[in-house]
Formats: sequence, structure tokens, C-alpha cells
Amino acid sequence: MPFTGKATFTAGADLPELVEDVSDIIGIVSPFETPLLDHLGDAKRASASTIHEWIEDALLPNTDAVNQASFSPNATDATSITVDNGARFRVGDQVKPDGAREVMLVTAIAANVLTVTRRYGGTPGSALADDKKLVILGNAAIEGDDRPATQFTSRARKRNYTQIFSAAVEVSGSMRAARQVGVADEVDFQKQERLRELLRDLENCVINGVAPAASPQGSASVRRTLNGIIPAISTNQFQPSTGPIPAGGGGGTGLNEAVLNACLRAVWEQSAGMIDTILVGGAQKRKINEFLSNSRLYAGGDERVKSQVGVYESDFGVQRVILSRWVPADTLLLLDSSRIGVVPLQGRSFHYKPLAATGDSEAGMVLGEYTLEFKNENAHAMLRGLATS
Repeated sequence: MPFTGKATFTAGADLPELVEDVSDIIGIVSPFETPLLDHLGDAKRASASTIHEWIEDALLPNTDAVNQASFSPNATDATSITVDNGARFRVGDQVKPDGAREVMLVTAIAANVLTVTRRYGGTPGSALADDKKLVILGNAAIEGDDRPATQFTSRARKRNYTQIFSAAVEVSGSMRAARQVGVADEVDFQKQERLRELLRDLENCVINGVAPAASPQGSASVRRTLNGIIPAISTNQFQPSTGPIPAGGGGGTGLNEAVLNACLRAVWEQSAGMIDTILVGGAQKRKINEFLSNSRLYAGGDERVKSQVGVYESDFGVQRVILSRWVPADTLLLLDSSRIGVVPLQGRSFHYKPLAATGDSEAGMVLGEYTLEFKNENAHAMLRGLATS
């Protein structure tokens, strides 16, 4: 086209071949990132059924607690002690009250009542109290003795149900034929948009999703939903305002290193799980970043301020800090990622399924079916009720 010297707003009908000056990049501001799914990665295997099951086991417990309010003749000299679970003990066990130096030797067991030798081996005495934790150090067998009574644990089958995620796509014939700004093919573009939305929703459900109270397998009238991480954690739930926060957690409702390390310690003490992931929203991520505030140093020529904790190295392992906008603002999750998997039903990972055309349009749906495999819930922890400001 020859140069006319006219501005575009004066061109009008004089420039019938005027080309729009529109960028071919479409900006999307809606959040669609999936940091938790990216951190966990693809599952090692697919589920073979809408009911996904796995097996969990545990070793015989080596702790129990005193279940006795008064002692005869007194709490320091009593040799008959009632406990919560007498079946956990064997004659010949060395037992140590938590936090004390005294060791006791179990000489007889009758239901939940232990007969013990106090101050075994010359160890100093200690006062027992109701709910006092007792640690079984180990059993001493007699040489040549017959085998002890058999003790064992029962393996447990845990389950979760798959949830179907779907979104419709429909593009008219005219829309496909017309030239689109920034889009090579409208159907492909709509597929990408719907897939982003479904991945976003999958991460949200993995964190917050709840299974129905009745008929979790689903039916013609009941939707099948997966149980997420937050509803699955029951053993290690900590709240700074109402408790329990483990010993060493300090007071107040704000997140600090003392609270975080107390929760990590509580999981470590009763589980072989290794917490390697701290999952938080924006409010608690700022609190973790403030761990650096008292030790931040600046040189005279510094032009950059860095206030970001991506990895936290604690006494109980190294944890990567993952920021997800779908975690509730007052909540922090401590996770062992090796025990977590987001599992697709075989042949049902996210894909596009074209549907029969019913007119001058192309129709289909993007769908996928997934569940959460969350092993050993007591290997994880949740800290909630935290201050958000």
C-alpha cells in the first residue's frame, strides 16, 4: 500500500485494507498455577477402579500412659500401676516414665495393671501421675525360656474415591472459519482454557475437597468426590489458641519458629515420616519470610532487598516451602510428599473427548478422573487457627 500521510483514525473507507494493530498474545490474569501438583509430580501408577485403595501398617507401640489418679502407698513408691493398654506390655519390659531417670521392671501383668520393680538398677525414683507417658525401653528374655505370647498388628486398607472433572467446549462453524486475533484455532484455544481451569480445580480439591458422608462411591443422584488433604489429617492437628500446641511452641496465635519446630518435633516423635514440604497460603508465607527479619544484613551498595524463604532447614529435616493460594489463610500444612500421590483412573487422565455435532458447531468436553492417595495421615500435620495479620 503506498504511503498516504493520513492518520488511521481518518482513514475510514479510504483505506479498505487497513490492518488492526492488535498484539497476537492474549493476557490471562486469572490464577491457574498448580504449585502443589507440580511439586508432587505425576503418580507412579494409575488407579484401576473408582475406589482407590492402599495398605497401611504400623509397628507395635512402645509407649503408653498411666491411667491412675491415686497411688498406694504414694506416687514414688507404688508398685501396682494401672495403664491404658496393658496388652502393650510383657513381663521383663524395662519401662521409663517420660522425662524421668527412673527405670521400672515389669514383673507381672493382670489386664491393665502392671506389677513393677521401682528404681530398677539403682536408678533414682520419680513421682508418677495420671496420664504420665511411659516408654517401653525393651524386653529382657530369660535364657532358654519358651517363646513369648505372640503380638502383632493388623494391616489396614485405606481408600479414597475418584472424582470426575469436566468442562464443555463448543465453537460454531462461523467462529472456526473466521480469522481470530491471537488464536490459530478457536477449538484448541478453548481446550487449553478449560484444561487450565480443571487443573486449578484439581489442586483446590486435593487440598480442600471433602467426600460425601453417605454413598461415597456415588450413584445416579450422588456425585463422587475425593477426600482432600485437610479433611484427611486427624492425628496431628494443632491450634495455638485452643491447643494442643506441643511443648516448646510458646504462646500467642502467630506463626513463629518455636511453633513450627514444636509441630515438626511432634510428628517426628511418633512417626517415621519425614516432613519435606510446608504448604501455606500468602498470609503464613509472609510469616515464614519474617523468620529472617532479625538476621537480615545489608551492605552499603545493596540495591536489592531479599525477603523470601524457599527452603527451611530444621532440626527435623529440610522442608521446601510451597505457596498455594488454595490453602486457607489461617492454616499451615506439614507434609511428607513421598506418601502423597494424585492418581488418575487408568485411561482417564485429562483429555479432550469430541462429541457428535448437533448443528453448525463443533462440540466436545475436556475431562479427567483423579483421586488423592494420602498414606499414613499421622505422618503429616496441620496447624490452623493462626493469626493472618
